[in-house]
Amino acid sequence: MESEQFDIIIYGASGYTGKLVTQYMLEQYGNNDEVSWAIAGRNATKLEAVKTELGIADRVPIIVADSDDNNAIEAMVVSTKVVLTTVGPYQLYGNTLIDNCVKHGKDYVDLCGEPTWMRQKIDAYHDKAHATGARIVFSCGFDSIPFDLGVFFIQEHAQQFSGKPFPRVKCRVRAMNGKFSGGTAASLQATMRAAMQDKTLLGYLRDPFSLAGDFTGPEQPPADKPYLDESLNSWAAPFIMATINTKNIHRTNALLDHLYGKDFVYDEMILTGPGEQGKAVANFVANDKSLSGDSAPKPGEGPTKEERENGSYDIMFIAENGDKQYIASVSAELDPGYGSTSRMIAESALCLAKDNLATLGGVYTPAPAMGFALIERLKHNAGLRFTIEKD
Repeated sequence: MESEQFDIIIYGASGYTGKLVTQYMLEQYGNNDEVSWAIAGRNATKLEAVKTELGIADRVPIIVADSDDNNAIEAMVVSTKVVLTTVGPYQLYGNTLIDNCVKHGKDYVDLCGEPTWMRQKIDAYHDKAHATGARIVFSCGFDSIPFDLGVFFIQEHAQQFSGKPFPRVKCRVRAMNGKFSGGTAASLQATMRAAMQDKTLLGYLRDPFSLAGDFTGPEQPPADKPYLDESLNSWAAPFIMATINTKNIHRTNALLDHLYGKDFVYDEMILTGPGEQGKAVANFVANDKSLSGDSAPKPGEGPTKEERENGSYDIMFIAENGDKQYIASVSAELDPGYGSTSRMIAESALCLAKDNLATLGGVYTPAPAMGFALIERLKHNAGLRFTIEKD
């Protein structure tokens, strides 16, 4: 096997999202001699086409490795500090890769929003990763970085100015302009198929604490039906990504030794506006099945370049403790799922590869793995804004 040659390998670089990650790495770090990287996937011809289309220099090599070829995956893993993978659904294509990263003590970041698979990998690998030094970080895209780091950000503010974290945080998506890709739909569909065949997995989907180890916290607010949030003068609808984000945030709290408190309560919804129009939109959102039906986008499909560049999101976090309240936000002027996600996962990989983190081995969410080091990277390089709006 070759010795460690690269800081980062982008695995899945010829796929829809992987190509966007590759383009960001090229634009942001292509002329940076201090960052060494390679692109990888199962098809050399497609990878060569990506290099040609994007104008990637010869010094960025191609690595061919099929997700089921253990020898090829192992050789790839040992050659790098961090593997960045966009090859999902991870429950179908990620097992050999994560096994080798843990085995060889290599860092790993993905875009996983598949809580049943994540729970299985936490159970199988957290202790092993701690022993080998591998830092396995799930959900390093729009699910769940803005949400996980948004709660971390406002709780650190509460700790600094009130002397303690707050027991209640409400997350409300104020605006989101973007489209889902076929990869997102495929992951959702694979998760639901697996859960329908195994009641244990179905339980993981329903339990907000299913990624938090043995901890079970207080009952969480219902977030599965529209309601009128009078304090915000807006209807609120169920948010499709809350199923994964809430689990990640409760895992973050557990990994931080319950920094937010063992009585911590959190929920996520999307605001749809006031009045009858807001109510109608909320009901439409609540009944939308576009990612799970026959009309769902197919793998390889996603928003156009114009749609990605015209996308945006604005997420509000309201921390409450009695009559005391702080408000923060995380926002960006890019399509959330792809324009912004490609930057978030790239900066996550670079944070692990280049920043002097004290994080030990284990299976992580973004906040306990990278914390403010990642927030600073996202602010300075990736176009995210972290703002305290109300003290």
